[in-house]
Order: sequence, then structure tokens, then C-alpha cells
Amino acid sequence: MTIYEFLERTTKEGASDLFIVAGRPLSFKKDGKIRQLDQERVMPDQCEALVSGIYSLAHRSIDRLHETGDDDFSFAIPGLSRYRVSTYMQRGSLSAVIRVITFDLPDARLMGIPDQVMDLSGLKKGLVLVTGPAGSGKSTTLACIIDRINRTQEKHIITLEDPLEYLHRHQNSIISQREINSDTESYVVALRAALRQSPDVILLGEMRDFETISIAMTAAETGHLVLSTLHTLGAANTIDRIIDVFPPTQQRQIAIQLASVLQAVVSQQLVPTVNGSVAAAFELMTVTTAVRNMIRENKIHQIDGLIASSAASGMFSMDSSLQSLCKAGRISREEALAHSSNPDMLARKL
Repeated sequence: MTIYEFLERTTKEGASDLFIVAGRPLSFKKDGKIRQLDQERVMPDQCEALVSGIYSLAHRSIDRLHETGDDDFSFAIPGLSRYRVSTYMQRGSLSAVIRVITFDLPDARLMGIPDQVMDLSGLKKGLVLVTGPAGSGKSTTLACIIDRINRTQEKHIITLEDPLEYLHRHQNSIISQREINSDTESYVVALRAALRQSPDVILLGEMRDFETISIAMTAAETGHLVLSTLHTLGAANTIDRIIDVFPPTQQRQIAIQLASVLQAVVSQQLVPTVNGSVAAAFELMTVTTAVRNMIRENKIHQIDGLIASSAASGMFSMDSSLQSLCKAGRISREEALAHSSNPDMLARKL
């Protein structure tokens, strides 16, 4: 099977991820489950041919992979789909994991993104974080928010991604999409440059280190709306993670700065449903005066309790989202408890 045939077949199957790894058959993930295309194991020489084929389709040199052992990029096949690729060496052979990204922008309603999350597109400045485990749909949520801004407001939106996932067309807004390593050197370089490019909205693919986080907070402080992601789950964990990235001598100052610029934290995870697909469960913390005080006074452990009791302010907890999905019959009680942050309390509610 050629790489094009593999991509074509699995894309039409509705797969989310494709796997090329020596020693097992070509595989793909659909609805959270890994399935094999056939029983024939792929040998290292076949893996090399398939991975080389990806680089040919992407019109990209394979030298970086051979030099460093890792490479990330994206490419599109007209009429089929767009793909985000991570290639790497393992046990001395070439391997690849390929994320399938449709040409069409996702529909927020079909994705189950709550209206309160989509309403964050109306913010004028500050920092909005979308958090969750890898593969939980963070990029999809951000793409929906960016698309709503693009369609309803006149802004200059700059996206910095590694690599580019969803492609946005200029509508009411101007969108500049920059891919790390191909359009610019790094997140830090691109973020500093973005501040000189008259942005209204900056999408930062991931806040990876204290330097990136520091510049992002400065951008939010100076009147820009900054959207980004973190691999954390829950608002309190996210705030702790940001502060802990900095040296102890700076953490007090960062907490005060974060309290002033943070506008909202969205957390999400994908939960297997009773019919074999997946459903997104969300938590939303909007930053009220009470939340700002908790961050400044290092009472972050109290935030989870505040979210659970602040439905009137538009907030909702992960457990309340799981409870709603379970009561609607979309997910089982066992899955709800397995993904809960407080299983004992959720079990009593269910």
C-alpha cells in the first residue's frame, strides 16, 4: 500500500490519527479506539518508504528528521484532507503519527462546544486559556472561537502554530497564519514580532516555557486578546502550572500579573460514549473579582469550589458537564466517574 492509498482509505473511514510504526500493521484511531488496516506487519524498510512518501507529498526535505530524530509539519492533499505530521526515530527505524484535519472549519454546535465558551470571542483584551490532555480538541475549540471573531468582527488576527492546523479565510477580519520553523524561527521570536504587527487577537498554539508565557502575558496586558493552550486539566491546575514555571523569586510578581490579565480558563476532555463515539466535556472558569483575589492571595486551591457554586456567573465545572452527559444518556456512569475530578461527590449526584 502506498502512503497516498493509506491516507485516502483512512481519511474516508473518518479516522482521527494514523500510525506508521515498524513491527505492527498500519493502524488508525477512530472514536478513541485503535484499529488495524490488515494483519501484515510493517517492516523498517517499508516504514522508511512510507515516511519518505509523506515528505514527497509535503514537498519537504527529510534531512531534519535524520539529523535530529524528530520533525513536525503539516501539508494538504487537494480534494482529500489536511494532515498534521509528527515523524520520529524509534528502535532505529522511521515512524510517523499523522493527525487528520478536515478542510472545513469545525461547527461549534456539532462539536458540543457550549455557548458560554463561544461567547469568549467577544472579549477585547486579556488572556484566555484552553486546556486539556493531548488530543482533547483544544485546537478545534480555538479554531471555532477564531472563526467566530473572523466572521463577526473587524480585527487583525495573528495565529502562531506548530504546525498550522485549520486554515482560515479572510472574512470580516484579516488573518495572518504563521507556522513555526517554516514561517518564523520560534514562538518567542514570532510573538515578539507580532506585537509590532498591529494585532487585535493573537492565537499562540502552546505556552511552552516561561519566556513564551511572559511575553504572552505582556501582550494581554497591553490591550491584546491572547488565546493559547496548556496541557493541564482544571483551572486551578492551570494557574498553578503557569506560576510554577517561573523561578521562586518571580512567582509573587507573576501571580499578580496573571490575576490582572487572565479572563477565562476552559478545560476539556473527550469521553467515550455509549454508542462508540466520543463526547466533549467542558469546564469554564471566568475570572471574576473573587477569582482575581484568590490568585493574588495564593488561595488557588479554593477556585474549584468557587466554580462549582458559580453557575449564576456563567461558570460550570467538569463534573457538572459529565453529569449532564450522563443524565442525557450519552455516556455511562462508569465513564463519567472515570473522568471526574471528584468521583465520590459525582457518584452521589448520579
